[in-house]
Amino acid sequence: MTKIESIAIDGPVASGKSTVGAALALRLGYIYFDTGVMYRAVTLAALRHGIPGDNEKAVARLAAAIQIDVLAPTAADGRQYTVLLDGDDVTWAIRSAEVDAEVSVVSAYAAVRQIMTAEQRQIGLRGKVVMVGRDIGTVVMPDAKLKVFLQASAEERARRRYREQVERGQQICYEDLLAAIVRRDHIDSAREVAPLQSAADAWVIKTDGVGIQAVVDLIEEKYRTLLALENEKRL
Repeated sequence: MTKIESIAIDGPVASGKSTVGAALALRLGYIYFDTGVMYRAVTLAALRHGIPGDNEKAVARLAAAIQIDVLAPTAADGRQYTVLLDGDDVTWAIRSAEVDAEVSVVSAYAAVRQIMTAEQRQIGLRGKVVMVGRDIGTVVMPDAKLKVFLQASAEERARRRYREQVERGQQICYEDLLAAIVRRDHIDSAREVAPLQSAADAWVIKTDGVGIQAVVDLIEEKYRTLLALENEKRL
């Protein structure tokens, strides 16, 4: 039977990519890989080393020197994976407000993206992977059989991120989150290297007011349809 070896899910920050991707991978028995954690890990490393986010050359050298690994969850604390930075568990540390403020700048650097993209592509080529990010369908895995682009308003995404932070016991201002998301959208969409955009052949799903499971159901249905069509071609 033919397999759809890779599924690409893209979209802006807090559009539901991570939650949807993890749930879909679990259903299909695929590997879940959120590529954004790699850029967050680089950003955290820069902060820890006292390297300013606007020092492109220094950040790129650091990205080439550090070791980032993404594993299955190693703790029952709500995580979808475990992220190691030079052996240190930084799964939640990369979700800090400090990292949020710098990651778009760091991820826009051509040298950093080149290093990370090569690593991401190798993981994708192993097959049976749901890969989530902002340039998966356009750059990392342009040959993916199924490409999805999730959309949601900035206000909806800010509400989601606010709830996440509150549930973790963090004190955060909704208005600050909304402003940060709008800023992040602009940086991600306007950058010269691999800007945030939907692939021409991606399936765009608007998620405002739509539950996670409903979105997963839609993608799984699309997956099954494409799988049946691929198998018909082989007959």
